[in-house]
Amino acid sequence: MTDSYPQLLEGVLDELARTLRAISPAQLQTFRETLLAAPRIFAAGRGRSGLYIRAFAMRLMHLGMPVHVVDDVTTPAIQNGDLLVIASGSGQTATLLQHATKAKGLGAKIALVTAFSTSPIGEIADVIVQIPAPSVKDESTGQPASVQPMANLFEQSLALTLDMTAILLMRELGQSGEQMFARHANLE
Repeated sequence: MTDSYPQLLEGVLDELARTLRAISPAQLQTFRETLLAAPRIFAAGRGRSGLYIRAFAMRLMHLGMPVHVVDDVTTPAIQNGDLLVIASGSGQTATLLQHATKAKGLGAKIALVTAFSTSPIGEIADVIVQIPAPSVKDESTGQPASVQPMANLFEQSLALTLDMTAILLMRELGQSGEQMFARHANLE
């Protein structure tokens, strides 16, 4: 029998709270410092993680930060000193590993937001934010099972973590909502 909406809501909120509280504040601080120090930021992800990293790139743009989304036709060449931010629950998505390897070879830094810090991308990343959420791609972690299917818990935690990172960056940069809105798309 399927749980009722209130029961499911409580289960989802409980696991989101548990997961978000388990993220290292020190890792998040290092991530923000790395973002602020980067001459240019490139964002990459696939699937739902890719959607959330694009939303994060939008917020960075609203903050006035130089950001590009990998695979957009207007994305320039990554260069020495730039930062590639990858969102990958598994940390082993083949195309993202290729992007990371190439960017690293060109002298760019790699930041990875993932459930698996010891993944192939994690092994070459300069900065890691680990979101301790179970994934269907690796059941051997011993993480508690989620009440949600597939990688929902990671992806929801990713979205909230990136949104909170943007809010903290907003404060650190002294940006107001009005300043950010002035950069919002107006060809709508």
